[in-house]
This record gives sequence, C-alpha cells and structure tokens, in this order.
Amino acid sequence: MAYTIPTTIVIFLNLILISKGARNLNPIGNQDESSLVRQVGICSLLIETQGYTCEEHKVTTKDGYILSLQRIPGGRDGTKADKPPVLLQHGVLMDGGTWVLNSPDESLGFILADNGFDVWIANTRGTNFSRGHTSLSPSDPAYWEWSWDELVAYDLPASIRFVHDQTGQNLHYIGHSLGTLIAFSAFSKDQTLNMLRSAVLLSPIAYLGQMSSTLARAGADAFLGETMYWLGLHEFAPRGEAVAGLLSVICMNPGSDCSDLMTSFTGPNCCVDSSMTDRFLEHEPQSTSTKNMIHLAQMIRTGTITMYDYGNVNDNERHYGQATPPVYDMGSIPKDFPMYLSYGGADELSDVQDVKTLLESVKDHDQDKLVVQFKEDYAHADFVFAINAKEVVYDPVMTFFNMN
Repeated sequence: MAYTIPTTIVIFLNLILISKGARNLNPIGNQDESSLVRQVGICSLLIETQGYTCEEHKVTTKDGYILSLQRIPGGRDGTKADKPPVLLQHGVLMDGGTWVLNSPDESLGFILADNGFDVWIANTRGTNFSRGHTSLSPSDPAYWEWSWDELVAYDLPASIRFVHDQTGQNLHYIGHSLGTLIAFSAFSKDQTLNMLRSAVLLSPIAYLGQMSSTLARAGADAFLGETMYWLGLHEFAPRGEAVAGLLSVICMNPGSDCSDLMTSFTGPNCCVDSSMTDRFLEHEPQSTSTKNMIHLAQMIRTGTITMYDYGNVNDNERHYGQATPPVYDMGSIPKDFPMYLSYGGADELSDVQDVKTLLESVKDHDQDKLVVQFKEDYAHADFVFAINAKEVVYDPVMTFFNMN
C-alpha cells in the first residue's frame, strides 16, 4: 500500500503530538501494575492454574538482559518427563504465554508435557517477564537499542545453552513467526546446532517481501518505525498511547480494515474461536523495541534477509566493516540438520510466496531431514491457537520429534 505525501505528513504530525503526550504521562500507576504482574510470573498466572507443576528460571545474556524461562517438568497427572527437552520460542509482540493460553487439550506447551516432553518456554527481552538488565532500566533508551539481530546473537543462544546445561541433554526447538526468523538466522551461522536435536518452524519467516498483511505493510511503507525512533519512542508498546494513536491514523487510510485487528495483521484465521481471542487480548500483545520493528519493516520493503541497516555507509562500516549490512544466507544452514516447516495458505505474515522463496533457498537440504507441511486454510495465529491444531500440527510434530 503506497501512502500519499499528505497522508504521511498527517501521520508524522500525529506522531509528534503522541510522543509529547507520552513523555508527559505519569507512568507510576502502570509501572506498579506491570511490576506486580512480573513478580507473579507465567507459572502462577497460566500454568499452575491448570494443574501443572512449573518452575521459574532466569538466564542472563552476554549483553546483560535478564530473561525468564518457565519449565513444565511433567504432565498434569504428575508423571515426570521421560523424553528430551523442548524449547518453545514465541513470535514478535508476544511472550511465552502464547504456548499455554488455550486449554490443556489445545495448548502446545501442555500437550508436549502430557506426552512426556520436558517443556521449556522462552521469553525474549522487553516482554513482560524479561525486562531485567544488569545495568539498564526499561526507562533508559539504551535498554531498547536492539533488533532481532541481538535475539539471534544473545537471547536464543543463552536460552538454548541454559536448557542444555540444566538438563544435560540436547533439545528440540519450536519457533513461531519471529521465533523461526531468529532460528533460521542462527542456524545459517551454525550457532547452537551442537546443542539441538531438531527444529520445528511454525509460520516460518525468513523473507517478507511478498507479505500481504494490510497493517504491517502500511506501517512499513509509511516508515512509521523510523519516525517513532526519531521522535524518541524507543519502546514499541502495543498497549501504549503512541501505538494506539498510530493505529487510529493507519485505520483512516482507504483499504485498511481495522474492524478485526488480529485478522488485519495475521490473515483470516480459520480455527481460532472468539473466547481464545479474548484470552489473547488479556495477556498480549507485548512490547518490543522500535528498532526491531524498523528491522522487520526493512525486510518488507527490500525482500531480503540481512542484518539491521543503519541507513548510511559510514554507520554500516562502523558496525559491520562494510557499506551494506551482512546477509543471513539460508543456504548455509547445515543440510543434515532435521527441520519441520509448517505454513498456511491464508497466512498474511508468513506469505506463501515468501515461504516458497525460503524453500528454494534450502532446496539442497537432505530430503530425509526436511519435512514441509502446508495447511491451505491456516493463517498466522492458527498455528498456536487453533482449536484443531493438535490433530493438524502438533501430533505430526511429536511424531517428528520421536524420530529425531
């Protein structure tokens, strides 16, 4: 969707007003409420209430971010896990609660635990339960100076290594959306693979050039992330005043249907019931960095998968030693590493054409090490929230794990 100059100016002026208002807000009330939630944790909020034993863990990345991980060490009946550990990694604007928001019969985290797997749930930096740092506060702009490059370099290796060291076993990995992007990128550099048995990539994202999500493409085309960053809004908080104001402006644009925001972002999910949507909105969406959103927008506009582009030769030279950001080469993923990719025909974030580009880039992968599943009626959220996901996706995934 192309924006006219007047529309872009309107968005820019609205952002200036929003940013001034955001700086003048008294954050203490919201801070106290958020702090209380963070002290409670995903275990007590979402897992123990369903009858499962749950452990809260903390891991510190090499660049100082303190991440929370939850462990479900056995099934609801008290049976201890007798199968390898599985690490679950959520997508952007979400956290580890993604995997346990549905009922025990429909949530992947619970289903894996009830089938004997040792379940570990990751939460990336900036989300509600991973806002700690050894020296920075989320109120510091420097806290938000990262994109998904840092998730590849720091968060993912720290989480995988922690689970590996705690269990003494190599683990299976499951990622959804951004959780697949950071995995592909890490695998292309052969990071952490010595600690992994296999990887399952749901709604796989490596390329975004054909992405058809109306709202996501509108934000990228209007350079909204860059404008927010320039105005000093370093935290991209979906529940905050700034992002709410942005959405209201985007939704005024002809062609933007905001009657159902989830569908506008993800595509028409076939099998997510309304009660699940309500539960989702009680817990999600969650914060990320504005710089992370800029990085994703760069991918949408260019159709490439590279490290963050600082926008000029000098800055790129300073960070990378070259004029353009380095490419993540999907063809460099070791050909004998077991992978299971599952994508949907109605997914507007992990678009079919982009997935085909990804599959072309791994065409030389050992065929007995690559499983590809296509669900024509599935959109982005169906892979984590659909009422029939157990039969359609999760049962085949567990069969894949048992073979690897």
